Amino acid sequence: MKIHKTHGHPVLILGGGRGGSALLEIFLDDQLVEVIGIADPSPDAPGIHLARSHSIPTYTDALTAMRACKDYPDCIIYNLTHDEHISVQAVEVFGEKHVTSGAEAKLFWQMITNLKQVKGELEKSQNQLQAIIRNVMDGIVTVNESGDIQGFNPAAEKIFGYTQQEALGKNIKTFIPIADQKAYASTIHNYLHGTANSMAELRGREIVAVKKDGELIPVELSASAMVLGGQRYFVGIVRDITERKLAEQKILHMAHHDLLTGLPNRALFLDRMMTSVALAQRGNYNMATFFLDLDGFKQINDTHGHDIGDLLLRSVADRLAKMVRASDTVARIGGDEFTFILNNIGSEENALALADKIIAAISLPFDLGGRDCQIGGSIGIAIFPDDSNESQTLVKQADEAMYLSKQSGKNTRRLYRDVLVQIDTPG
Repeated sequence: MKIHKTHGHPVLILGGGRGGSALLEIFLDDQLVEVIGIADPSPDAPGIHLARSHSIPTYTDALTAMRACKDYPDCIIYNLTHDEHISVQAVEVFGEKHVTSGAEAKLFWQMITNLKQVKGELEKSQNQLQAIIRNVMDGIVTVNESGDIQGFNPAAEKIFGYTQQEALGKNIKTFIPIADQKAYASTIHNYLHGTANSMAELRGREIVAVKKDGELIPVELSASAMVLGGQRYFVGIVRDITERKLAEQKILHMAHHDLLTGLPNRALFLDRMMTSVALAQRGNYNMATFFLDLDGFKQINDTHGHDIGDLLLRSVADRLAKMVRASDTVARIGGDEFTFILNNIGSEENALALADKIIAAISLPFDLGGRDCQIGGSIGIAIFPDDSNESQTLVKQADEAMYLSKQSGKNTRRLYRDVLVQIDTPG
């Protein structure tokens, strides 16, 4: 007798209906079993079709199938035909070897059917979960206790610039700026050793991450720890918030800057004034506040229209911004009025000299869409600490000095000290 060997335990299925087909489908995924044949009188039975698609021998009657498989050692026969006469035939062919049939076969078929249903539900759930992970907008990154990346979805690929193949196995520190890596390592160490619980659940923390090309991007991170198979893992949900941050910066800029010229507005100017006064007191140095009002702007605005007037104001703002240092401030506080903060100005003469340069710069013609326009400027100056040591008072004093410049013929500058002299001079 020739003995045939198989890679798994040999199984012969008698009956290719629903039960036989379900049993074959389960066995096809099991390396411990090798189906050596399936028999059914109907060539259209589902089990017969499935067997043929996997090159498994098929038979039209049970006896022929058993005779063909008798040389396989320890062959197990599953009789799903409801024909108990087959059990007698099996004894004749295989001797006293056991055949699963009757109520036992029915129970086994029901178990197989239930297993198939459970398997189908699990596969459906897994497919749904994988579809969600693949299509979710947020990056999902899974790391083990050592910080090595175990999972990296397509959204994470888009955020960080790495493919999944490139990311898997990398340490999560790859995505953390060098300056922040020490703090990260300390947090993980404390959590793993039970001295902190901050990483057990993290929600909506804004951090900076590193992309593959080295670019730093702001991200929002939510993370939680989980135990799977006795091992601890961290699952991070990462969202690129670059656009949100840019929008926030834009809103913040709009709240503190003049929409027409882009210069600081009154609120930001007054805030910086308070800071500059405090620094001047601490550093024991002089600072100056200028108040500038344009001469002749109203006539141009009325004659050529508001569009030309707006273009003129933007052009003036550009010139003024180039006249001061980075540590100084020029602001538009309304209409054609501009104010200055000049830190550590030194002497009063320095303030007067800069005011003369500003007036000279403004007096040069402006090309406004093919129109040459010329204006002037009147400037008032208040000096800290000579005139006052209070920010709002300095602004008021500079304003009063500017009105004196207007009264003095315009296109000139006056100190607040000149205002006091005029007040004290008998009329």
